[in-house]
Amino acid sequence: IFLAASLGLFTQLSAQDQDSVAQSKEYQLQAELILEATRVEDDARDLMEIAANYDPNNLKANFAAGELRLRTIGKALAVKYFLRVYEKDPSYNFALEYWIGRSYQYGEEFDKAIDFYTRYQNKLKSKPNYQGKEKVPSSEVDRKIFECQNGKEFVGNPGKFSIINIGNQINSEFEDYAPVLNEDEDEIVFTSRRKDDNLNQDVFDDNKAYEDIFIATKSGNKWTRAKNIGSQVNTPYHDSNLALSSDGNTLFIYNDDNGGDIYATERVNGQWMPPEPLPGIINSSYEENSVSISRDEKTLYFSSSRPGGYGGLDIYKATKNEKGEWSNTKNLGPKINSPQDDTSPFIDYDQTTLYFSSKGRKGMGGYDIFKSTVTVKGSAEEWSEPENIGYPINTPDDDVFYVRSKDGKRAYYSSVKEDGLGYTDIYLITDPEPTVAATKTPETPKVDPPKKDTVAVAAVTEPVKEPIKEPVVVTQPVKEPVKEPVKEPIVVTEPVKEPVVVVTEPVKEPVKEPVKQPVKEPVKQPVKEVLPSTFTVKVADATTNEMLAAKISLKGLRDNVIVPMKNDNPGEYTFTIKETKAKDYRLAVEVEGYSFQNINVKLDGASANPKSISRTVNMRKLQVGTVSILRNIYFDFDKATFTTEAYPELNKLLSMMQQNTNLTVEIGGHTDSYGTKEVNMRLSKRRAEAVKDYLVKKGVDSRRITAVGYGKSKPLASNDDEEEGRELNRRVEFKVLKN
Repeated sequence: IFLAASLGLFTQLSAQDQDSVAQSKEYQLQAELILEATRVEDDARDLMEIAANYDPNNLKANFAAGELRLRTIGKALAVKYFLRVYEKDPSYNFALEYWIGRSYQYGEEFDKAIDFYTRYQNKLKSKPNYQGKEKVPSSEVDRKIFECQNGKEFVGNPGKFSIINIGNQINSEFEDYAPVLNEDEDEIVFTSRRKDDNLNQDVFDDNKAYEDIFIATKSGNKWTRAKNIGSQVNTPYHDSNLALSSDGNTLFIYNDDNGGDIYATERVNGQWMPPEPLPGIINSSYEENSVSISRDEKTLYFSSSRPGGYGGLDIYKATKNEKGEWSNTKNLGPKINSPQDDTSPFIDYDQTTLYFSSKGRKGMGGYDIFKSTVTVKGSAEEWSEPENIGYPINTPDDDVFYVRSKDGKRAYYSSVKEDGLGYTDIYLITDPEPTVAATKTPETPKVDPPKKDTVAVAAVTEPVKEPIKEPVVVTQPVKEPVKEPVKEPIVVTEPVKEPVVVVTEPVKEPVKEPVKQPVKEPVKQPVKEVLPSTFTVKVADATTNEMLAAKISLKGLRDNVIVPMKNDNPGEYTFTIKETKAKDYRLAVEVEGYSFQNINVKLDGASANPKSISRTVNMRKLQVGTVSILRNIYFDFDKATFTTEAYPELNKLLSMMQQNTNLTVEIGGHTDSYGTKEVNMRLSKRRAEAVKDYLVKKGVDSRRITAVGYGKSKPLASNDDEEEGRELNRRVEFKVLKN
């Protein structure tokens, strides 16, 4: 009987395995057909990942899933598929170690990336005659190792910037980028590939809408919903804005005519006129794809791929002559331009500071944002050595289209981030609150006027499409001293003590020479040194209490400023808080195979008597029946639309679903006791469905998610007139149904 039962079970398992293999091949074929006929890589990626997860032994599907991840979004997730291939057949692809390194680099796991890049370098050295199409040149790998070393430096010394998603009035689930604003910052123009309000209802060959230019205005402190700028400016094809004059009445745009040219449109009596090519010699038969105009509108900075540059796209300048035409075109030289692409210039309101994006300088990969200032001596101009403006503005993905406000206290740029609404979003960068360094009393009075610090910097990585086949020239400074990051745009000034006044008493006649009275030294009051507080987090398995290695971060809840962290012991993480005010933070903890946690905590700031606080975060495995609260999913009152604060939590849930592809969950919506039973049931169901719809739009198979509304039937706390209790009951949960 036992033997018969065992044989039956074996037969059942074998049939299941065969079914999984067949399903894997079917999904792989569907993905390959999409790639043959179109460039819809998002859909192909989702199908290929399903194929890879049905059969982890399908090396072709797993390798292709990794490649497609690197070419789309969520690039760090590619490592899962590449490692499956590597564990089963390290020789499957000649450059496999390189692609694993790329995946780790995008995930900011720089030591692991360097390890695999080094393994690949060793392979190149052992096979110097290999010239297959899979080969990635040694110079390219050297560049990637250099970027990872920079990444370790920059991430270890993050700038104290507040980086906030500008919100869903401007951003969409599609690409939104290239923000430009007028001098008063009450109007923003940007480019989007959203389908809503796009003048062309057709789609490009990647199944996304054509680029259109959108515009929004500010009412009070809030942006109105963006709208299409209109058919006078947008065409049925790709249209992208580049720059806006300080008065907001001249808009520079990109048109792909003639290889890519720059046009301008004027606003007259509130109406935009048809765009015209720039007069003069700016446009050429080569690509000109970005521009910035000085505040006095006499100098234009632009990027071009024309011959005679230093490599790829270079940045040029031109001046306006007496006829109103652009002339005297000049390359900005090797101080600005590198052997790689240099683009997206922005000349600040001071007309001496240039911000731009570069692939060829000290960065973490891809496009990083840099700054340089010009000194004019007679007719000669000299640009300072460009400085990377720092992590977390720059990341291991492309960070571009950086513009600043007139007073220098704010900046806007485009980036792909964890809290984003879709692909590329527009972000607002502002000054953080004062830090310990900004409030510490000096030992010696300072009387010199305060000097503004310069910014230190970080980096980015380029999106991967195909292995680079041409050697890349890497220029590195010779023994360049490491610059300590300075947190721009904070101005740190030393407080100045009042001057000590020495009083001499009047001297009576007939004394001929004044007799000075002895002056007592002022009594120095002891100054208590302001020291940072610490917050130690221990991450443990909720059942076994085993310490767990985690991906963990602590950010300001309202300003997104990252708190520096050290990891001295496995599962133990210590954050150093230098800001002097108590404030709210979001602690994010992720462990593979466990439910994630986003916890809001209020922590004291630095003081003369700093506090050391510790907390244990218990992580629950993703087992059937596990229920977790999505703590920060907020909705507008009586609606099922998300507030901006909900997106970081939604994207954590999305990441968990992407990493655990066998996971099936129930999304449960709950309300407080206000309202009738029927209304609350409908509202809770709509909110649960809103979460499901978001995940499905991001590529999660709808069959893996069940949305249920529970209304007010399962309260966590009293629904009496206690606001805190009612708030706890207005929640969204997810429950593991299958894993």
